Amino acid sequence: MRARRICLVASGAVAGGVAAYLTVGRTPCLTWGATDDEAEQVLPGDALLANPDVISTRAITIDTPPSSIWPWLMQMGSGKGGVYTYDWIENLFGLNMHSADEVFPQFQDRKVGDVEQLGTSGPRMRVAILEAERAMVLQSDDGNWVWAFCLCPLDQRRTRLVSRNRIKTPGAPLLMRIVQTLVMEPGSLVMERRMLIGIKTRAESLATRIH
Repeated sequence: MRARRICLVASGAVAGGVAAYLTVGRTPCLTWGATDDEAEQVLPGDALLANPDVISTRAITIDTPPSSIWPWLMQMGSGKGGVYTYDWIENLFGLNMHSADEVFPQFQDRKVGDVEQLGTSGPRMRVAILEAERAMVLQSDDGNWVWAFCLCPLDQRRTRLVSRNRIKTPGAPLLMRIVQTLVMEPGSLVMERRMLIGIKTRAESLATRIH
């Protein structure tokens, strides 16, 4: 009987946590740092994937103009500048990420059509849109993931960096969708928050060195 009561209590706690995330926590998770207007606005790359199953829009204010942020975006990728998040977690999945603290000139020539492989077996992300110091949009080869980075100046000294993911999971079983919602979404917040802060720190440091 005691074991049964423990199971019932545990099940109730899990159910309550799931309900709380779906009703209260999910929107803040998917829109960390973004204003309501940013979450709703149309961004470059939105038209590449209609009716996604998941949309996240996360953002941060960086106290520099876009010119100090753009180089860090241009060199993102496996075997390049990394993605400025928790490398040890990325590398548990064999993604070969090593976040750089310097700008590498050899990785500043990214162009539309270039393909970035995430590790040795991860998805292949193709540069779909590239507008200097304004937007870089990547799309997976299967078309089901679009990741956009947009730079929106607030004034001459401050810029909003907005990161938007649009993801479609056609044919995914119910269990996979549940895992996506309850595990992958919060996990993506942990990683992407760290990434945005990492870019902010590096860009502000670069701007200080230049000026």
